[in-house]
Amino acid sequence: MSNNLQHADIQKLNSNEVMSAVTIFNKVVYLSGQVPKNTQLDVVGQTKDILATIDQLLLEADTDKSRLLSANVYIKNLSDFPAFNAVWVDWLKGCVAPSRATIQADMVNPDWLIEIAVTAAQK
Repeated sequence: MSNNLQHADIQKLNSNEVMSAVTIFNKVVYLSGQVPKNTQLDVVGQTKDILATIDQLLLEADTDKSRLLSANVYIKNLSDFPAFNAVWVDWLKGCVAPSRATIQADMVNPDWLIEIAVTAAQK
């Protein structure tokens, strides 16, 4: 992704012709669904990979996981839910968990086991 686009009241980061990884409006940060960079990992590894990306994108948008408002989690296999949830809880230690929805989903890439989209307030 290359372009950072900005309108008078809307800022978009890491944009391409299909989507922006981050959109900021009215001090609210919207992240597109994040997927693992390494699809060879199990759900624990893929989740940690995605959460590291989310941490980085939130930092670029002047916020962090302590300011999460909501999360949408898309999981391929419900049998992976307990393992995912353990990583999620560990990642959020010291923070109040955001509102969250978890949905079983077929993924665009069959090697993706998890996808996570979050919304956060800016600092």
